[in-house]
Formats: sequence, C-alpha cells, structure tokens
Amino acid sequence: MKKIIVLAAFLVAVGVAQASCFGTGAYRTCNDAAGNSYSVQRFGNSTYMQGSNPYTGSTWNQSSQTFGNTTYIQGNTNGNSWNQTITTMPGMTIQSGTDSRGNSFSRTCNAFGCF
Repeated sequence: MKKIIVLAAFLVAVGVAQASCFGTGAYRTCNDAAGNSYSVQRFGNSTYMQGSNPYTGSTWNQSSQTFGNTTYIQGNTNGNSWNQTITTMPGMTIQSGTDSRGNSFSRTCNAFGCF
C-alpha cells in the first residue's frame, strides 16, 4: 500500500491528470496527457519505476523495497538523486531522507498532524 501511495504522490507531483496503462499487476506501461511515459514493475516486496517526457526532456526512475514496517525508496530525476525511508508504527509514521537538491528532511506524522 505504501508503494502505491508513494507512486501516486510522484505522479501527482509531475502533473498527471489521467493515465492510460496497459499490462499486469507485475508489469505495466503508462502514458498520460502531459506526455509522460513510464513503466512500473513489481517483484515481491520491490517496485521499480522509470519514465520520461519527450516534450520536457525529463527522465526519472524510482525503486522501493519494503521490509517489515519500513520502506526504502531511492530515485533519480534528471540526474539528481534522492532517497526516503518511511517507517510505520502504531499511531505514527516517520519519514526521512534527502531530496534531489541534497537537502535532508525528516518528519513524524500522527493523528494530530505532521511535525
């Protein structure tokens, strides 16, 4: 579920309104109205995604692995790497990592919000 949320957040961030996808749960390719073309591949606890947009020249890739209650995500956008670790515990989620500009971040979310 966390993998789907991360993928969905990424796709919203790149301005996807609606995508047309073909394939199976293990491998699918998608295209959207913004010109993005990407593939999503799943193996057990791992998900891999890569895509591009010929109109903007943008390229990206992302991989995630989940072990127990922790998901490790690594990605690259136009040559800039980033990473994130998400740990879910009863009543809270902790997110930390480094964005594509090299800035560290960390936040904890619970029923009262994120801080």
